[in-house]
Amino acid sequence: MLRCLSLVVVFLLVVLIEGGEHVQGGNVTYDGRALIIDGQRKILFSGSIHYTRSTPEMWPDLIGKAKSGGIDVIQTYVFWNKHEPQPGRYNFEGNNDLVKFMKEIQAQGLYATLRIGPFIEAEWSYGGLPFWLHDIPGIVYRSDNEPFKQRMKNFTTKIVSLMKSEGLYASQGGPIILSQIENEYKNVEAAFHERGPPYVRWAAQMAVDQQTGVPWVMCKQDDAPDPVINACNGRQCGETFAGPNSPNKPALWTENWTSFFDVFGGDPHVRSAEDIAYHVALFIANKTGSYINYYMYHGGTNFGRSGSAYSTTSYYDQAPLDEYGSIRQPKWGHLKDLHTAVKLVSETLLQGTLSNVSLGQHQQAFVFKGNAGDCAAFLVNSDRKRSATVNFHGASYVLPPLSISISLDCKTVIFNTAKVSAQYGTRSVVSSQKLDAAEKWQIYKEIVPNFADTPSRASSLPEQMGTTKDASDYLWYTYSFEHKSTDAQSAINIFSLGHVVHTFINNIYIGRIRFFTFLHSTFVVFCPTGNAHGNPGAKNFSLNQQISLSNGTNNITLLSVMVGLPDSGAYLERRVAGIRGVTIQGTGQGPPQDLSNSVWGYQVGLLGEELQIYTYQGSSKVQWSSIVSSSPLTWYKTTFDAPQGDDPVVLNLASMGKGEAWINGQSIGRYWSSFYSPKGVPSQTSYHVPRSFLKTTGNLLVLVEEISGNPLQISVDTISNNKVCGRVSSSYPPQLSTWGLIARSGRRHQSPPARRPSVQLECPSGKTISKIVFASYGNPLGDCTHYATGSCHSSNTRRVVEAACLGKIRCSIIHSGNKFGRDPCPGISKSLLVDAQCG
Repeated sequence: MLRCLSLVVVFLLVVLIEGGEHVQGGNVTYDGRALIIDGQRKILFSGSIHYTRSTPEMWPDLIGKAKSGGIDVIQTYVFWNKHEPQPGRYNFEGNNDLVKFMKEIQAQGLYATLRIGPFIEAEWSYGGLPFWLHDIPGIVYRSDNEPFKQRMKNFTTKIVSLMKSEGLYASQGGPIILSQIENEYKNVEAAFHERGPPYVRWAAQMAVDQQTGVPWVMCKQDDAPDPVINACNGRQCGETFAGPNSPNKPALWTENWTSFFDVFGGDPHVRSAEDIAYHVALFIANKTGSYINYYMYHGGTNFGRSGSAYSTTSYYDQAPLDEYGSIRQPKWGHLKDLHTAVKLVSETLLQGTLSNVSLGQHQQAFVFKGNAGDCAAFLVNSDRKRSATVNFHGASYVLPPLSISISLDCKTVIFNTAKVSAQYGTRSVVSSQKLDAAEKWQIYKEIVPNFADTPSRASSLPEQMGTTKDASDYLWYTYSFEHKSTDAQSAINIFSLGHVVHTFINNIYIGRIRFFTFLHSTFVVFCPTGNAHGNPGAKNFSLNQQISLSNGTNNITLLSVMVGLPDSGAYLERRVAGIRGVTIQGTGQGPPQDLSNSVWGYQVGLLGEELQIYTYQGSSKVQWSSIVSSSPLTWYKTTFDAPQGDDPVVLNLASMGKGEAWINGQSIGRYWSSFYSPKGVPSQTSYHVPRSFLKTTGNLLVLVEEISGNPLQISVDTISNNKVCGRVSSSYPPQLSTWGLIARSGRRHQSPPARRPSVQLECPSGKTISKIVFASYGNPLGDCTHYATGSCHSSNTRRVVEAACLGKIRCSIIHSGNKFGRDPCPGISKSLLVDAQCG
């Protein structure tokens, strides 16, 4: 009887999962177990997709792929500095169109979480705060400070009113079921002393007073005032979260980091699908968690100057959807399987009682039992190195290291977090167009100002952020002095709190010339020595360099560069940047000459920026010349045609140094190929060019190169996902889709073939399986990255797989000895590994 009841529950849940749930707004409340929507508790899987880090043309595809991956909710921050760049002047156009983004979420039948902040951090310049706040007298950000609270309330009200006017809250029939105020404030609260706690209480009450009709959350805020829910951020909230601060609040995980953000000079961060799945399952079991958000589900691109200090232009490329919006396997597929498994037992999780059973030193079972006799269990092995065999309810189960098995009926395992049945994908770069024709390139050399040329004066070295006001990454410092020594050799010492500094003495960049031959042409390359830069782990840096001075008047020109504004920490309004000290040391016995508190000239930005020479109209305002050499502070211009097809487009800038790139007047972000990671490679070389930025022919490419580089080695490439691979063994659970077959058939036991695991392969849209690269049923060595035939191998494997897969968009090969003929090695546990090419 209980088995039949379980099958009925499975049937209802599978119909819901496979048929798709049409999401509409409604009454949203909560209790100690979950969010409650229209009277029903919900287990919700959410994915962060930031509208500003993609384009409107990408939004439908991104949201659709998230939905196909089992995501119920799309979560996004709101970006204050994008929406209100000047006080009272708002921008909701292009990829800032928040309303359009919300309506696309609604159109695809998903919920939304709106993280208003309005401080967001998010590796976004200045944490999302508009820099004009800096100049408001007496302001102290994120504290019990009236000037800040007034502006914060104004913006929050603006966003809430906009959402209400479009009927976007669930209480109005819209998709928004949850909102967030502030962001990880507990990290800095103690720094504000007595002005911290009152600010938390004020922010919570201000949010609640907006009367959105949906709950509010504060992440990483253990003392979030009622009725605001405190939520967890991090990688391991199933272990680290102290829990809700009230028994009447649910356990919510607002940021489960799918990898981490990358920085120039750093190595990429990778987090496995298995690790993510383990900690999601543990959060559900150990914390009775019911809302898990993947940060990020799609990271995207820091277009323009939007990234925070040292952040790469690519953001969370290792997310389930990569920077370009392509599915990253197996992460996307393995998490989809996890979502399906959890939804199959969600009713028992939400309504049943929980008990905990020890199964060993590092093993335990979390058992959920419903009133109708239904049962679900999470069998946990927290040992990171060793598998464990456990006995549970009279049966034996093998648990791989650091894994959780989900049992549908406290008997049948339907998913294990360490056993990846989802296919693996391989991303490759295809060169489409080499921009190696020197005659198609033109250059414009940026004008280096002297003291007499700079329009502004300061009695000491001006602070950079307060001077540029985030209008440019660049600030010129100029100084003029008399040198009366007959010895021209001196040394300059520069101390900086910025990110990069370039040094010019009498309009000459400090460095040396080198020559090399490329495509039978001699090319002149300048090798600078008069520059230095910091790194993400250092607050400051110094440049010490020998210089040659003239006998008489000398001009020192320094270009200080910021690679994004800071995005975290207390008292952002007090942060300083730029050059803070300059001394000149002669060869004589006298002390160094400190120029720091002398009269300096300064100028914000580059002339090319001011004239917008990266646009069609602006490029006509300067005189361009033929390319003959590579030198610092040079603008490069050429045109190219868009690659055919629909594959994502990137610009390969590995041959360049540091700067920014524009396509048809739109910035694709900062590049810094010359900053190598500890592994000795650039942190990023491929830069995303959205298809919507391109015309069919004659696309204008403009770069400003600060240091030196070879534009003749730049190429326009496409990103292809043409290889798919799968590997399963006899110990893997059957595909989760088979549980739908069981439910619909009404049978207590399913026929053996359908109850076996299978390799399932699927090509990207528009492609079919064109070649079987490798296929082995037996004990193949390795995995989908490196493999070989083992000592046991069925010679029929390739023939069977080719018959099942060639010419098809997708195929499924069941792990079964009967499928491949005679058993090649009786008594040995077998695996099936298939690697295929799509075309």
